[in-house]
Amino acid sequence: MGGGIIKELHLISSDQIDATVFSKIVGEIHPYLTAVHLRKKQLGAQDIFITASKLIAQNVPHQKIIINDRVDVAIAVEAKGVQLAYHSLEANVVKSAFPKLKIGCSVHSAEEAKEMEKQGADYVLYGHVFPTASKPGKEARGLEALKEVVDSVQIPVIAIGGIKPENSAAVLKTGAAGIAVLSTILEAENPLEMTKSYVRALGGDV
Repeated sequence: MGGGIIKELHLISSDQIDATVFSKIVGEIHPYLTAVHLRKKQLGAQDIFITASKLIAQNVPHQKIIINDRVDVAIAVEAKGVQLAYHSLEANVVKSAFPKLKIGCSVHSAEEAKEMEKQGADYVLYGHVFPTASKPGKEARGLEALKEVVDSVQIPVIAIGGIKPENSAAVLKTGAAGIAVLSTILEAENPLEMTKSYVRALGGDV
């Protein structure tokens, strides 16, 4: 992959895409991804475990898989880490019990980011930065707010929400460690080429 990914590229799963289809897409593009998040809000632990197993069957490395909320599933599939939300176990509880898990926390302000850093989070996911169809009717937080979050913590900040290859450079100028995307890749006519477009926008050579 040439010079490799300079900034992080995270892919977030979608409830709208079948697990088998999703795993096949990720099986093709995972060499260009930093992490693959399984975010299945409507599914129970067994279904999330099955989806993770499908990824592993497609040769997606365990160390690229991040499970949202379900610490038990993350441990069961030997995932890289867990992404925690406001309703999840607290970061310091998870960190104490499972120190090897990489812990990400979803935040919506600099204050929340600072609190998660204090609790031991390894990184935070912040958004939504730009308008996005996945958050209809909700005002985007914008680049200035993103920069405020980046400047408030020492841990990496991954930006999410309406980020496309053409606006990725503006996101990186805030100091963000990388970006997370959903539908732009998963619903692309050619997911591999779209992924490569992101990699180039993030400073990689493909």
